Amino acid sequence: MPFPSCTPGSTNSVAIDDLVRRREILSEQENDPESKFRLANQPMTLFYYDPVFLEHETGGHPENAGRLRAVMRRLEEYKVHANFVMPTWKPATIDQLCHVHTAEAVDDIRKFVESGGGQIEQDTLVSKQSFAAATTAAGAAADAVRRVLAGEDTTAFCAVRPPGHHAMQSHPMGFCLFNNIAVGARVAIELGVERVLIVDWDVHHGNGTQATFWDDPNVGFLSMHRFPFYPGTGAADETGAGAGQGLTVNLPIRFGTSPKNQISQFRNAVESLADKISPQLVMISAGFDSHIHDPIGSLELESEDFTTMTQIMRAVADTHAMGRIVSLLEGGYHPAALAESVECHLRALSTGPGGHAETSQNG
Repeated sequence: MPFPSCTPGSTNSVAIDDLVRRREILSEQENDPESKFRLANQPMTLFYYDPVFLEHETGGHPENAGRLRAVMRRLEEYKVHANFVMPTWKPATIDQLCHVHTAEAVDDIRKFVESGGGQIEQDTLVSKQSFAAATTAAGAAADAVRRVLAGEDTTAFCAVRPPGHHAMQSHPMGFCLFNNIAVGARVAIELGVERVLIVDWDVHHGNGTQATFWDDPNVGFLSMHRFPFYPGTGAADETGAGAGQGLTVNLPIRFGTSPKNQISQFRNAVESLADKISPQLVMISAGFDSHIHDPIGSLELESEDFTTMTQIMRAVADTHAMGRIVSLLEGGYHPAALAESVECHLRALSTGPGGHAETSQNG
């Protein structure tokens, strides 16, 4: 039995073919000055998806293509936003990847994939298209940041795989090859943003992202995650170092903590860090494996709790960052729960503070 919609009664179809066509239309509009002007003045949410993500083949592994297939089927069944647009973009360049990872790490992953793939580390499988999928995922983060900062829209969601928040500077880890959100944050800084807030609500601690920005004064990082749990990091006393001291905030959640308590802690911590750094861009590592039905994580959250958490992020972005949010998919391993949670997240992401679809000019 399918999960109910976050908005009961919404049955309009958003077919994948239609979404791909919207992506083609946007590409045409970008080459037409008049269309580009109109595009910049209408509300929408940028949605990043590419079929190459399905070609990162992992068989029966929990992080498999069925996750995204479930999400896209859900978006065929329920209309998410009237101005749901899929941009075209290019894979991340080697230079962009090397602003987060070592050149050796990038080359090692490429060579391993080209040699036929397999188990690249204890928990991570790759196949012949995995490098293409991973660079396209990181490229989506980079492009979404660029477009949001350019004022094409205020919000973007990247439905990508493989996920990224465990990927370390020197090696892949925990289903992740490249750290997508870190690549996006580095692009933001290169474009002149002085303060980025990254919030990670995946059930697993975002150790790769934390390590990347541990002593970085330009990036605040907050992670709410199950603890003790994989990957073993994320204790409350991990707060950054050097110029980044105090800009890392960890909310370790013990199994059995009520959703109400979790969200209360989340709200207080996010608002406190945002008030401290006044971010110009907000980014979300949106993992949905803390869902009550998730077979790997489960912190007993319901899909609607992700609506509330997204609304908290919207309020923070509206207060500090002109509403600018770039969100990236991380974990979530119960396909139906993941699909419903993504729908809830997208609906909240593409609505204003009052909970209604935006009608005013973005930017």
